[in-house]
Amino acid sequence: MNITDKNIKKWSRIGMRPTFGLAMTELAKEHDDVMVMTADVSTSAGLERYKKNCSEQFIDVGIAEQNMMTIATGIANEGYKVFTTTFAPFQSMRCLEQIRVYQGYMKMPLVMVGLASGLYHSYLGNTHCCFEDVAVLRGIPNIAIVTPADTTEVVKVVEASYEYDKPVYIRLMDNKNSPTIYNSDYEFEIGKAITLQEGDDLAILANGTMVEKALKVARELEKSNYSVSVIDFHTVKPLDKDLLDEVAEKYSHIVVIEEHNVIGGLSSAIAEYMIQKKNKPKQISIGIDDFYPYASSYEKVLEKCGLTTLSIKGRILDELYML
Repeated sequence: MNITDKNIKKWSRIGMRPTFGLAMTELAKEHDDVMVMTADVSTSAGLERYKKNCSEQFIDVGIAEQNMMTIATGIANEGYKVFTTTFAPFQSMRCLEQIRVYQGYMKMPLVMVGLASGLYHSYLGNTHCCFEDVAVLRGIPNIAIVTPADTTEVVKVVEASYEYDKPVYIRLMDNKNSPTIYNSDYEFEIGKAITLQEGDDLAILANGTMVEKALKVARELEKSNYSVSVIDFHTVKPLDKDLLDEVAEKYSHIVVIEEHNVIGGLSSAIAEYMIQKKNKPKQISIGIDDFYPYASSYEKVLEKCGLTTLSIKGRILDELYML
């Protein structure tokens, strides 16, 4: 897709899922081996235009997510690049055994798209939220896990996933009027994190919706005389170990922020890598602190989980003073 100022503004306005649908439509027009499958959530996945314009490359299996994964694997075995779509808890957990066998063990290169991950569906309760998906899937070999930071990165992830020769899980999370992180075209590669700003005192590593929060927190910390780097760690697996080596060499403290359980996600992945180092930085992990919050608005649940800009800033300063 053309990454222009006009398109970036449009994608930001409509949000991640509709942008995903637009990106898939363009991809399918360019590549006749693309196949999109859904489990009765074509509208929620932003696929109405795709369904109309690429009907020969679209299959709706109904509310049968596990069957979708089996059918998708068979179609992929015939040479198609298959993208499966359903809400994140169903894509990651309801289909876990199928994913383990077909994608983990058999290495069939499906692209699995988990819709509305994180806390956005908090008003519907924890049956519809999903902040365990990275932890669940990270334990399965051979699957890349990517969480785009904004709608521009959604487009880049879709294009990169088409070319990727292993299974990919894309974690989509947002509302309409999604904040823009990337205002122009840029180089994107699965497994290669992106430094958004350089600082000398502290590095914040974040992904998904928390990248915008990280940039805001960095500006706030600068008022307290901290020079802060911000890194978009869009890929949780495989980790960008080269960049982590540079971070460990440069900083005595790092902060990891994610809209996911602090157990099993980006924080855990980074800690597992850093613990092998002799001189490892002290890590502050900020996410959902291993509990299920009560149903409420997205903003109130973020506040409850300590994931607002003010809460994150306060947590970092408290931890730095204690350390």
